[in-house]
Amino acid sequence: MPARNQAALDFLLARRSRPAKTLREPVPDRATLEQLLTAAARTPDHGKLEPWRFIVLGKGAMPRLAEAAEKRGIALGLDPDQITKGRSQFDQGHLAVAVVEITRPVEKIPALEMTYSAGAVCLSLLNAALAAGWGANWLSGWPSHDRGFMADALHLSDNERIAGFIHIGTETSAPPERPRPDVPAITTWVDA
Repeated sequence: MPARNQAALDFLLARRSRPAKTLREPVPDRATLEQLLTAAARTPDHGKLEPWRFIVLGKGAMPRLAEAAEKRGIALGLDPDQITKGRSQFDQGHLAVAVVEITRPVEKIPALEMTYSAGAVCLSLLNAALAAGWGANWLSGWPSHDRGFMADALHLSDNERIAGFIHIGTETSAPPERPRPDVPAITTWVDA
């Protein structure tokens, strides 16, 4: 039998994101955040392309991003509720990491695998923050999918896009457990 890391398995079986709107200060300091980013970067990466990078968004950046989301939402003609929702994660945020997917032109590796790797980085960062005792949440929303917001607010290149915003802070209230997937109902076993 392989060596078992029961503590890690128990963590994964019980992990639960914390709503971003409930996260407060203090937030991780730079050294702590660098450790979390290092853990996140240890993710599956076909071809060792590193098809992602990090943009750390401190509390001082949040008002500018909230305004950029509102301005872009108005330009897109979104309804006021959508605009409010798009800017709210920045209005309420104290620290977030934008995980930026980078599509690299590599013939042997499909772009979709780079997307998978960027998503794995998001989950790894989320789990690293939770394992370190912080509250954390992976958010997206329309600003993270809008090319204009990406270019204007975060200066992303045409081959880059936001895989997610990972908000990290001090948890103020534990969320209730939510229903989980019925694993036997969604699992097919193939043995021949």
